[in-house]
Amino acid sequence: MWTLRLLTALLLAACVLGGAVPGTPPVDEEEHMHPDLQRNTRTRARIIEGEDTQDYWLSASKAHILEKLSYVRNEKRAKNIILFLGDGMGLATLAAARSYIGGEEQKLSFEEFPYTGLSKTYCVDKIVPDSASTSTSYLCGVKANYGTIGVNAHVKRGDCQAMADTNNHVFSVGKWAMDAGKAAGLVTTTRVTHASPAGVYAHTADREWENNAVLEEACGDLAEELDDIAVQLIHGEVGGKLKVILGGGKRSFYDPEFYEKGRRTDGRNLVAEFEALAEGNTFVKTQKKLLKVNVTETDRLLGLFSKSHMHYHVEQLADPENNEPTLEEMTEKAIEMLQKEENGYFLFVEGGKIDISHHDTMARIALDETAEFSKAIKRARELTNLEDTLIVVTSDHSHTFSVGGYQARGSDIFGEAESLGTDGKPYLTLSYANGKSFDQYYDTEAHERMDPTALLSEDTAQLFPATAPLESETHGGEDVGVFASGPWAHLFTGVYEQNTIPHMLAFAACVGDGKTACD
Repeated sequence: MWTLRLLTALLLAACVLGGAVPGTPPVDEEEHMHPDLQRNTRTRARIIEGEDTQDYWLSASKAHILEKLSYVRNEKRAKNIILFLGDGMGLATLAAARSYIGGEEQKLSFEEFPYTGLSKTYCVDKIVPDSASTSTSYLCGVKANYGTIGVNAHVKRGDCQAMADTNNHVFSVGKWAMDAGKAAGLVTTTRVTHASPAGVYAHTADREWENNAVLEEACGDLAEELDDIAVQLIHGEVGGKLKVILGGGKRSFYDPEFYEKGRRTDGRNLVAEFEALAEGNTFVKTQKKLLKVNVTETDRLLGLFSKSHMHYHVEQLADPENNEPTLEEMTEKAIEMLQKEENGYFLFVEGGKIDISHHDTMARIALDETAEFSKAIKRARELTNLEDTLIVVTSDHSHTFSVGGYQARGSDIFGEAESLGTDGKPYLTLSYANGKSFDQYYDTEAHERMDPTALLSEDTAQLFPATAPLESETHGGEDVGVFASGPWAHLFTGVYEQNTIPHMLAFAACVGDGKTACD
C-alpha cells in the first residue's frame, strides 16, 4: 500500500513540476511544442523568390517604414461615410482567407488601408455577443443586451413593454447623417430585416421580430402598439427615408396572398406600400433589373432578391439561372444612387454570409464569402474619392474558427496538417471549437476520432471538424479588426470599445450631437 502511495506521489510531483518520473526517459517538451517537421513533411513548402535571404526581409521592412512615413493625416471633413461589416469575420478568418486568395503573404483589399485598430465586442450581458447587440454598438454607439436592436440595456430580450417605451430607443449614425442633410442606405447579403442591417433603422426587443406574426405571438395585445422590423424599414422614422435598400428577405414583406412564401398574417404587401409612397420609388427583384436601374430617374431604390438570405456566391456561380446580384454589384449600384446627393451620404454594407457559413462549419464557403467581401470594398474605394470619403471596415464578432498545425507554406489551407495527433491520425488545418460537424468527425460508439482526410472532398459545402457537439457553431469573443481609409482614418487606431466606432464616424463627418471635426 505504501509503495503504491509513494509511486502515486512521485507521478503527481512529476506532473506538477514538469519533471520526469524516475526510471522513465526525459520528456522533451520543446520538441512536443515545436516539432521538427522537416523529417516527415508531406508537402514541399512554396518559397517566394528571395525569401531565403535576409536582404529580402530587411528591404521589405524598410519599405514598410517608408510607406508609413509617407502617410499624411487627412483631417478634412468627410462628406461621405461607408461602413463595411464582415459579419463573423474574425482574425483567423482573415489569415485563412489570405491563403485562399493566393498565399499567406497576400492581402485582402482592406488590409491595404493605412490605419488599423482592434474593437472589443462584448455586449452588456454577454461575454460573447450576437449580431443584434453588436449592431446597436457599432451603429448606434451604445452597448446593449444580447438579442436586442436599437434599444439601450434597460431593454432585455423579449421585453415588449420596455421596447414600447421610446425613451429606451437609440438611433444609428445613419439617422445622425440624415439629420445633417445627408442621405443613407444599406446593402446586405442577408435579409434586409436581419440583425446587422436592422441596426441602421430598427428598435426592437428581439431580433426575431422581423414580421407581424412573430411579434404578435410574443407580445399579444401589446403588439398593436409596436411595429415589426419590416414595417419599421418601410414606414419607420429612419427606414422610411433610406435612399437605397438592397438584400434578401422578401418573406417578411408579404402576406401569402401576395407571395406564397410570405410570412405576414396581416394581409399587407409592404413592397406595394413602398412603391405607393412616391412616384420615384423603384422596386427590383433580379440582378438584371438592378443593373438596369437608371439612378437619375430613381429617388429611392428597394431591391429584394431572395425569399430569405441571398445565396452563397459559390451557389450563384453554380446556378445557370441565378438572378441574384453579387455584393460587389449591389455596392456599386448603391454608391451610384447615393453619389447624386449634394450633401453626401452614409452607406452600410454587410457581407453577412461569412457568419452564416461559419455557423454551419463550412469553412470553404466562409473564406469565399470573405474574398467576395474584399472585392466589394476594393470597388467602393475605386468609385469614391479618398479625399472626401471615409471607408471603415470591421466585424461585429468572430467565431470559434481556428488555423493550426505547422503546415507547409503554399499547402492547401483546407487540407491536413503536417503532423499526426497522439491517436496516430491526421488532423485538418482548419477546425472549430464547436458545431454540428462533431458527429461527422468523431465515432461516438468507438469513442475515437475518424480520419478526417477520408472525409475531405471538393464539395464547397463540406463541413470542417468541431470539438464540441452543437446544432450551430457559436461566435467567438476576441477582439476584431478595424481598417480605415480616408478623412480622419487615423482615429481608428488602437484598442477600443466597439460602440466608439459610430462616434468616430460622426466626428469625421460632422454629424450627430457629439464633438466633431467641425467644432
